[in-house]
Amino acid sequence: MSKYLDPKADLTFKKVFGEHPNLVLSLLNALLPLPEGMEIKTVEYLSPENIPENPGKKYSIVDVYCTDNYNRHFIVEMQSYWNTEFFSRTLFNAASMYAKQLEKGKSFGELKDVYALCLVNDIKAFPEYGNEYIQEYYLTNKNHTGDIHTDLSMVFIILPNYTPQNRAEKKMRDLWLRFLTEIDENTDDADPELLANEETFEALEIVRRSAFTPGELLTYNQYWLDISTEKSAMERERKEGREEGEQIGFEKGEKVGIEKGRAEGEKFGIEKGEKQKALTIARNLKAAGLDIDFIAQNTGLTKDEILTLI
Repeated sequence: MSKYLDPKADLTFKKVFGEHPNLVLSLLNALLPLPEGMEIKTVEYLSPENIPENPGKKYSIVDVYCTDNYNRHFIVEMQSYWNTEFFSRTLFNAASMYAKQLEKGKSFGELKDVYALCLVNDIKAFPEYGNEYIQEYYLTNKNHTGDIHTDLSMVFIILPNYTPQNRAEKKMRDLWLRFLTEIDENTDDADPELLANEETFEALEIVRRSAFTPGELLTYNQYWLDISTEKSAMERERKEGREEGEQIGFEKGEKVGIEKGRAEGEKFGIEKGEKQKALTIARNLKAAGLDIDFIAQNTGLTKDEILTLI
């Protein structure tokens, strides 16, 4: 039996980043593009009543909410699969948290920045950008893209697209992403670099299988079963939608083909009838001894066509 559990599950993720301020602080500083000199020094978790109501929440999304020493607000999410609604849901959640700060009697100038860090464990996320593993969204001026506002910031990290970089200047980013992508139920021995770092070592100790009760392990296994069920349902819906679309396309194409064929047939019939009529007129005029040029001018036939008429 392996030593560790996958940190991307609901139970394990919340144990690591929802119960240990020092670890979520380290994660946010490592993964978010915070302004220079504005790194997070302390973190405080938000109480449930301060969390914005989210009508679109599903069990496959893990949320951690916190504030820092600058009173900035942070949302950390783990999405086990990608769907078209997730981007809108993340924006809604961040905007709700931004608006919820404004209490009666306070000015808009007192609103603090909100950052949403979205970890997506699905390679289908942002297919238009290929295998890029990070996508950042900010408020910006269309004509002056350097004019960036961090009032609402969303950072999406597509975990399956990540490959270890081992860059000195982004060491903690690489360590945390390796922790999230390399550690799972098949891990017997963690990489020495993860064990050597204070934060990732602590996180590894938290996700040790031996640290979980039988009841927690049952909850953990049920989470992955639910994810598999939901993914299967979504794939089935996609397949049914694709098949229905193909059938509609076939029927529409067949209908268009019939209508086009009928229209072309009618056009061919009209053109053929008009040509026969012109030939008959030309034959009669030629028999009457009229000039070939005159006949061509009045029937639309060529001289060669008129000369072959008997």
